[in-house]
Amino acid sequence: MQTAYIGMGANLPSAVGSPEATLAAAVTRLAGLGRVTAKSSLYSTAPVGFAGQPRFINAVAALETSLTPRELLDELLRIEKIFGRDRSAGVPNGPRTLDLDILLMGDLVVIESGIEIPHLRLADRAFVLVPLNEIAPKVRDPRSAMTAAELLKRLLAKRPSAADEVVKMEAEIWRAGGGVAG
Repeated sequence: MQTAYIGMGANLPSAVGSPEATLAAAVTRLAGLGRVTAKSSLYSTAPVGFAGQPRFINAVAALETSLTPRELLDELLRIEKIFGRDRSAGVPNGPRTLDLDILLMGDLVVIESGIEIPHLRLADRAFVLVPLNEIAPKVRDPRSAMTAAELLKRLLAKRPSAADEVVKMEAEIWRAGGGVAG
């Protein structure tokens, strides 16, 4: 079993409702892939790249799993499809019903076609570093050997405005659900 940290995001409603409802339902689906041991708060975040779209709702979940990185990625893509995501359509960095990314997976470094762990842009994205730091500040990026807390501190030193791009939010559906093991 390894712990994978899964970045989650949505800014369009899915068949289950709001982006908050979609992320809560997606965490329940993640629990079917292993054991969800933690989930961050929800964060409202400014879009990156394509600005002409609604703000995103982001979170990070910790998943203990025996799946290989490729198997986990395939399952995450399957979950995205269940919630209406079509990766072949749309604008890069555009609106989406659900986005699930493997940020880290144990101490693995994987660079293969279609998959890169740690996530290629992990160190540059406040919308994943803030929630990752909330649940696992001491987890290390095996490429840089820096912890999530150190990566976030470095990003905020380079780009202080990044802190304003990520706003913690409350959602009853997120607190109430989500399949986190006790």
